[in-house]
Amino acid sequence: MNPVIRLTSVSKRFGRVKALDNVSLDIQPGTVCAVLGSNGAGKSTMIRLMLGFDKPDSGTLEVHGLNPATHALEIRSRVGYVSDSPPLYEWMTVDEIGWFAAGFYPSGYQQEYEKLTRRFDLLPSQKIKSLSRGTRAKVALSLAMAHRPPLLIMDEPTSGLDPLVRREFLESMIDVAAEGRSVLLSSHQVGEVERVADDVIVLMNGQVVAHERLEELKQSVTEVVISMPSATAIPLEMPGKSIAFVPFGHEHLWLVRELDAGRLSDLCRSKELPEPVIRKPSLEDILLTLLRQNRRQQNAEDGRLSGMEHDAIKLR
Repeated sequence: MNPVIRLTSVSKRFGRVKALDNVSLDIQPGTVCAVLGSNGAGKSTMIRLMLGFDKPDSGTLEVHGLNPATHALEIRSRVGYVSDSPPLYEWMTVDEIGWFAAGFYPSGYQQEYEKLTRRFDLLPSQKIKSLSRGTRAKVALSLAMAHRPPLLIMDEPTSGLDPLVRREFLESMIDVAAEGRSVLLSSHQVGEVERVADDVIVLMNGQVVAHERLEELKQSVTEVVISMPSATAIPLEMPGKSIAFVPFGHEHLWLVRELDAGRLSDLCRSKELPEPVIRKPSLEDILLTLLRQNRRQQNAEDGRLSGMEHDAIKLR
């Protein structure tokens, strides 16, 4: 089965900032794929490239087998897109904006839009300008889904919404995927995303640091915490594949794949350390640890560059 989205060695710069750095990934049909990462990680840039709003500096993209750089309008006609601040005509009513949008799509759009607005308990006669942020988001989602697109792309759609509206949003994503359609969801609401995502992509500094099935990620990763005798103690050689390490004073925390728990216990006893605390982390725990490691590495790199600049000034 061909992927609904494919990126191959895609890079994009804005001045000196590398928003995407050699990103390659495939997103399969009929899945809910969550894109996670901190602000500035490259999530929105990737979505803009997919929709043809920007062009990559290098690499290739395909959405439904089409190149966004040359077939942007055709791609957008087959994609439902919801941003964190969807542009809506303030003077229209809920019903009128659906009628207006129907003029750009084949017959049946208006009926499907009305069905969706009823599902979200929207009043047809309400003016857009009088709606709350959550209710406006429901209108935007109804507009994006009414032509039943094979791909729905959502860029932080639940930002600022109350928990009930977020839940309704995310439950609708499950329904879309159940029909064999695909959802790409960029979000900060990791706990909520964990309920609905099939696949997860973690972006940091424009690079993909994880892309796999959510359940496989959670099952394959183990969190290990060991209390060390001092904050400057040398970290242990972890018996497994360490994917993240973050020290918190006396406590050292690892994320590990293929952990040999027996060997780790023996190692701690041989070094007269307390028994390690071992558990299966949630998706949010995994993401936070990766982000903390990334911040620590970035601070170390900034300090190194600052030191080099200082030395260069002294040599002048």
